[in-house]
Amino acid sequence: MRQLLMFIVVLIGLAVPASAADDVAAARAIISAQADAFARDDGAKAYGFAAPAIQDMFTDPESFMNMVRNAYAPIYRHRSFEFTESDTSGGTIEQKARIVDADGVPWDALYTLEPQPDGSLKISGCMLLKVGEGV
Repeated sequence: MRQLLMFIVVLIGLAVPASAADDVAAARAIISAQADAFARDDGAKAYGFAAPAIQDMFTDPESFMNMVRNAYAPIYRHRSFEFTESDTSGGTIEQKARIVDADGVPWDALYTLEPQPDGSLKISGCMLLKVGEGV
């Protein structure tokens, strides 16, 4: 009985990292797809990756894209986009990225993604900080 219990504990321990890795991979795919939609000026597609709370603030793709162009220009138009650290604790996924904007200026981005009732992930926020500037 004790061996069976230990076996189950080991299996659970192995399953958790796989699930976290799957969550990170899914989050990165969603963020990348939204960044690609920005690059193509596909507002409807980009807007579709936003969490309901974001969609409530920007009630249509055009107002969402206007906000992105003005407040998130480094993401809207960038030279490079590279994922760095991630965290899957607390029910949300936090994914960091290093972005170099169209002018060659480096930025750090922190995305948050939340699971939805249908099992999908949606982007619930993004904070940008120019590299070298404190909070």
